[in-house]
Amino acid sequence: MTETPTSEFPGIIPGGGDLAAFLAANRGAVNAALADAGALLFRGFDVPDPQAFDAAVEGYGEPGFTYEDSLSNAVRTNVTPRVFTANEAPPTTEIFLHHEMAQTPLYPSKLFFYCEIAPQAGGATPLCRSDWVLERLANEAPGFVSRVEAEGVRYTNVMPGDDDAGSGQGRSWRSTLSVADRDGAEARLRQLGYDWEWLDDGSLRATTPRLDAVRELPDGRRTFFNQLIAAFRGWADSRNDPNRAITFGDGSPITSDDMAPAIAIADELTNDLAWQAGDVALVDNFLVMHGRRPFEGKRRVLASLVA
Repeated sequence: MTETPTSEFPGIIPGGGDLAAFLAANRGAVNAALADAGALLFRGFDVPDPQAFDAAVEGYGEPGFTYEDSLSNAVRTNVTPRVFTANEAPPTTEIFLHHEMAQTPLYPSKLFFYCEIAPQAGGATPLCRSDWVLERLANEAPGFVSRVEAEGVRYTNVMPGDDDAGSGQGRSWRSTLSVADRDGAEARLRQLGYDWEWLDDGSLRATTPRLDAVRELPDGRRTFFNQLIAAFRGWADSRNDPNRAITFGDGSPITSDDMAPAIAIADELTNDLAWQAGDVALVDNFLVMHGRRPFEGKRRVLASLVA
């Protein structure tokens, strides 16, 4: 039975003192709570700076997933080897709901976020349970669910030759693929099963192989594990057209009519995490989608990923 989200963030763990020590001593209980809630907020602990956040992730004690090793489209900057900035798109840009890196064959299982500087206004992180979305969607749009489950989906994005921090899709193909030249890029894409096309301005249009859009968790829950909502609503810049970003596995377009029920259901089931400085959140990437609301003033939220 689908639950109804509350207006207040449901997974708050209040505390004090050293978060690294707390996570090290209570990892089993934390993981049990995370499996139940999907996202946890550690508020009131002593996390004054990125180094303390790094120590907390170390205290949690699970293997990391580095930004360099990812195929993320977002421009980010490392603060420590395991901690980096969240998507550096302009404050007016909304980043819509998605599972981190689900538009690629390589993705983390969990996400840590840390609020170093809370925004003056806006800037919340929307969170949405994908198992609830899928349950509702299977009732309201069963044909769409059956098709994406059977065929999977494919994503297309255009990567610039150099990082473009003005776009949420602005990571260069050199950085994304960890290569120095076109030959290296083509070798990596071939290894990953992508199709590609070089454009006249030096950008690279890449299309993924078939990727799953529904994931079954070890306990039998099924989730709407993909980047369809974010791609359809937000993959727009001078190079990218959202109408060309997503297709079914056979290459036929996923239309606005296809996406409308999923978007409406996800919006209804979303809770916003309004940040306070020093907050740390832990998100199950297989169970919960996240995004970013537009904001005013300075906002600095850092991230660290779990393999």
